[in-house]
Amino acid sequence: MADLADRAELSRRYVTETEAGRANPSILVLARLSTALGLGLPALLDIPLWARTMERIALVGLRGAGKSTIGRRLAQVLETPFVELDARVEELAGMPLAEIFTVHGEETFHRFEGEALELVLSEGERQVVAVGGSIVASPENFERLRQTCRTIWLRAEPEDHFERVLAQGDARPMRNRPRAMEELKMLLAGREELYSKCEFTIETSGQSEEEVLAEASRWCQQS
Repeated sequence: MADLADRAELSRRYVTETEAGRANPSILVLARLSTALGLGLPALLDIPLWARTMERIALVGLRGAGKSTIGRRLAQVLETPFVELDARVEELAGMPLAEIFTVHGEETFHRFEGEALELVLSEGERQVVAVGGSIVASPENFERLRQTCRTIWLRAEPEDHFERVLAQGDARPMRNRPRAMEELKMLLAGREELYSKCEFTIETSGQSEEEVLAEASRWCQQS
């Protein structure tokens, strides 16, 4: 098992969960496993364990990407529950996200995030999950997300992220931060390579909410 995990470049835990039927591997993960096993991909797809459709969708992106708005509506289309991972983190920690970072720091936040993710995963295979934009800063949590969910990056231009957050009545991005836009651009540039590891990317800038929802729905139902 350990050798297979190493050859497929997957965690040993995930390979064990997959063999036990408790994980939902994507086609990309199946391809890596089939190569590691020296089999063709169809050989795995013929096995009932692998034939199940991955129905857990994770929306990834910075604040203002539209994860909550699109996530709720996408869940309605797919007739699945909608979950906001950050809300679960706050429940576990017993305090708001900002306070977690201030009091305990980023490392503790990602520990709560990992625990919250495992709880969400245990609740079922049919979900739409909106995750915090910083999940990509935790390699372990992001890899776990990609292994167990079909991931969509809701991408937007920095100006759109900024304006959407302000439109929600949240002025924190600007408060006492004259270089807020420059910082946002640097953050996006620094995370772009990580966000691009998601299976699918939807460019939300220049598109209406209806257009983004339609694109996400088509991909989820056709993939």
